[in-house]
Amino acid sequence: MPGTSNLVELLTRNLRQSGIYIAFVFIVALFTVLTGGTLLAPNNVTNLILQYSYILILAIGMVMIIVAGHIDLSVGSVVALTGAVSAVLTIQQGLPWWVGVLAALGTGVLVGIWQGFWVAVVGIPAFIVTLAGMLIFRGLTLQVLGNVSLSPFPSEYQQIAGGFLNGLIGGQGYDAFTLLIAAIAVIGYAVSSWRTRMRKLEFDQPVESLVLFALKILAIAAVVMAFAWQLAHSRGLPIVLILLAALVLIYGAVTKRSVFGRHIYAMGGNLSAAQLSGVNTRRVNFLLFVNMGVLASIAGIVYASRSNSAQPAAGEMFELDAIAAAFIGGAAVTGGVGTVMGAIVGGLIMAVMSNGMQIMGIEQSTQSVVRGVVLVLAVAFDVYNKRRAQGSR
Repeated sequence: MPGTSNLVELLTRNLRQSGIYIAFVFIVALFTVLTGGTLLAPNNVTNLILQYSYILILAIGMVMIIVAGHIDLSVGSVVALTGAVSAVLTIQQGLPWWVGVLAALGTGVLVGIWQGFWVAVVGIPAFIVTLAGMLIFRGLTLQVLGNVSLSPFPSEYQQIAGGFLNGLIGGQGYDAFTLLIAAIAVIGYAVSSWRTRMRKLEFDQPVESLVLFALKILAIAAVVMAFAWQLAHSRGLPIVLILLAALVLIYGAVTKRSVFGRHIYAMGGNLSAAQLSGVNTRRVNFLLFVNMGVLASIAGIVYASRSNSAQPAAGEMFELDAIAAAFIGGAAVTGGVGTVMGAIVGGLIMAVMSNGMQIMGIEQSTQSVVRGVVLVLAVAFDVYNKRRAQGSR
């Protein structure tokens, strides 16, 4: 029956899309038990956001690169270089903090232009270009810093990753402003989801039942408010979380609702078909790497602010964490599949696992093994889904 077939297809697709969220809830619950509740303690939840915010920022750009069928191995070195440029200007030269921020962003743009030129115009594979970039920008970092660390940054600069908004509207033993912002976010998500549902109904596209839709909204609202409750009982709303939320909203809209976003998915799905359809693949590739450079510079600013220093070894292995976040979040190895929200959840899974294992006192070597196994399983799941889809045709 057509109706039954559509329902089964809808349920299967929803389960596949929701699998990462189910896995995230399971991992949080598991490590909450294993750490005796310490994982979800207010101070630890705050520290979790502060410690892994720069990886999540990198994951946003990385998932777009992967969806287009590329990879970027240089982002860790770009994080180090942009932080070094900020440090030299603000610490050594004594310039205002905002000059260091603008200089870091400008450096990220130049890096993106450099790599975008070789990938989009010359046609060198991104793997090779960014592998070279990893070496080039790490070397430049050493030259800029003179192979020494610089610290401390001005107090205003430190507030980027270490500042909080709290006490604006009071609260007895908690920050009411944090809860208010979370409530507004939940309402905004609910309204946006309802509008999306109604648009699908207008075009006779399959949607979940109203009961399932309501349960999904309630579940998300409960998770968000519980998270906000923990933040409200710690130090309030981190400034870096506001920055991260803004990036997620902006890039979520870009990838889902803009022509540029549709072109990225078209290229990753079938490059030849995209070119025949009139997609300017050179332009898209160029802008992708410029965008990655900007996001890497933002991550560099946040990391330098968080560590209150610029170090020659800053950002090492960050590219692998960002790539892992994208793949665990559902990005396909072959391109064409992946979402910003999925990459964020994938990054949070890695963050919760790392933080939980640190609390438990597990050795770093064992932590690396566990994270590697999780990455392999995530990619294996993607491969399995593709084979099953092809077999059902």
